[in-house]
Amino acid sequence: MTPGMIGAIVILVLTLTVMGTGYYAYRRIKKKITQFSLEALGTSNLLKGLQNVEKENEITPKSVAAATSLYLPNIMRDFPDFHYDEMKRRAENVLISFLRSVDEKDESRLTEGTSELKSKLKLRIDMLRDAGRTEHFLNIRIHRTEISAYRKAKGRCSIIFQTSVQYNYWLEENGQVKDGARDKLHQSRYDVELIYIQDRDVVENVADSGLAMNCPNCGAPLPKLGAKKCAYCDSPVMEFNIRTWNFSDVQEKA
Repeated sequence: MTPGMIGAIVILVLTLTVMGTGYYAYRRIKKKITQFSLEALGTSNLLKGLQNVEKENEITPKSVAAATSLYLPNIMRDFPDFHYDEMKRRAENVLISFLRSVDEKDESRLTEGTSELKSKLKLRIDMLRDAGRTEHFLNIRIHRTEISAYRKAKGRCSIIFQTSVQYNYWLEENGQVKDGARDKLHQSRYDVELIYIQDRDVVENVADSGLAMNCPNCGAPLPKLGAKKCAYCDSPVMEFNIRTWNFSDVQEKA
């Protein structure tokens, strides 16, 4: 056997060894992937499993921080005339109208809100126009809305409604879809903030939407938000102040 033949045999053996080792490693990796897919996705086909997960995420509503039963008694104690069902409906309408306003680039579609919320909406629409983009929100459907937080500070009362919502969403630029998909559902959740203010005209022109809660007659601090009269001079509060609930923010939550 010539040296050339010996060299060829050695190279062949080494090649077969490498191929055998590679095939063995491939089989082990494939087995592990199949096992993972079965355990995590319920199918031995990883691609099919990932497609099933994507489809499941598309149709499964987002959960919300449901703390209504915790906060509503405190809200009703502070505001006996608070109508939960009405405020919940208004919060959902504000969310839907906000999304439709963005979709149509029409600020007037927003049903209600403070100047802060309207400015936020206008800024978003202006940025889309400047970039030549359009955000589409179609077939909007509300799944669930709950109170997730209730805060009081410096005379400012805030209730956060958290809503689980679905829609068809896509971001379009020059006729091309840059994000999302026209034919797929998107599940999300939003916080809609409801605030309680004393003087709407004044509050909408200051950065802080809260005012000090004082009697307009004697200046004494009111004992609680929603007080009907001063505990010191017995003066009625409602006659001197415009009091209202209004929506100040809409924010998507991860």
